[in-house]
Amino acid sequence: MNTTFNRALSSEKDGLRRRSSLLQRLHIDGQLMLLLLTLGLVGLTILYSAGGKNWDLVLRQAVSFGIGLTAAVVIAQFNPRFMARWVPLAYLVGVGLLLWVEFLGHTAMGATRWINIPGVVRFQPSEVMKLVMPATIAWYLSGRSLPPNLKHTAVALMLIAVPFVLVVRQPDLGTSLLILASGAFVLFIGGLRWRWIFGAITAAVPVAVGMWYFVMHEYQKQRVRTFLDPESDPLGTGWNIIQSKAAIGSGGVFGKGWLQGTQSHLDFLPESHTDFIIAVLAEEFGLVGVALLLLLYVLLIARGLVITIQAQTLFGKLLAGAITLTFFVYVFVNIGMVSGLLPVVGVPLPFVSYGGTSLVTLLSGFGVLMSIHTHKKWITKV
Repeated sequence: MNTTFNRALSSEKDGLRRRSSLLQRLHIDGQLMLLLLTLGLVGLTILYSAGGKNWDLVLRQAVSFGIGLTAAVVIAQFNPRFMARWVPLAYLVGVGLLLWVEFLGHTAMGATRWINIPGVVRFQPSEVMKLVMPATIAWYLSGRSLPPNLKHTAVALMLIAVPFVLVVRQPDLGTSLLILASGAFVLFIGGLRWRWIFGAITAAVPVAVGMWYFVMHEYQKQRVRTFLDPESDPLGTGWNIIQSKAAIGSGGVFGKGWLQGTQSHLDFLPESHTDFIIAVLAEEFGLVGVALLLLLYVLLIARGLVITIQAQTLFGKLLAGAITLTFFVYVFVNIGMVSGLLPVVGVPLPFVSYGGTSLVTLLSGFGVLMSIHTHKKWITKV
């Protein structure tokens, strides 16, 4: 009996080793892939309800997820040294595309954010910069001594400022802040001196005042006013956040059930399939559903941090850390704005909100993490 059991156990271990070896040869991190597939399935399930049982919407999102997952697997095949070599060109192309948007971009809903080639493609270059930006700063700092001195910090901030300003002008404050954060995280991980960090926080106050008077559009200012007092205009600018809170609160502990939400299905909740989709999840699956989704996010972030710690090169460590922390900001900002803890800035919920370009960019970022983790024999300093 013991011999049979030991043989079965040994056979099972051999099978696990073979599967693990296959994933390693394909440069796929099994834990990351499992979490991404689970989040993708959850996202499509919630989107079907939030989109009014629109199969066309779900199909387009599924296609985008498939494209993004394919991109992640392809990117994972390239070692970080190869990617680092092409980062400067990617940055220049990204800035060039943002300039294209500035002068020839497609305008929709009062914003010019898209490049539209009729019959071919329509996408937001700003989404691509969320990945290119941290890669650029990681490439720049990895070839210099750390912690970065004042000169290197100034150059890095200039590299961040160019796409930041171009995206602010579109206008897209949410995406511009994510681009800013992705570059700033690389500086932070690189050991930026705390006195400079505190100085930047102090300087942020007059900068914010200047942006309020000279940069922010009226609708963006109104979002801040609504955040401070949503009840001041309950049937106008405060409508979204009031209905979002109502949907979240009405779900209780276990929710009303899938497809049984009233706030979204009776059209009380605007943007229910994009920025406010977690309110649909909270209404239909309650506190338990939100907690399980947050658990998936925590596991994904934890895996990213493990990959960051285990990275064998400075470039890989800086880039992996920045991608992981930026993903955390994605989740934190969306949930914060939907629950009324932060102003509404138009940041989608990762892998759940509808949006093709954002989904492909996110998955590509995790493809970079897989590359960093599975190309562990690369010891060259870049």
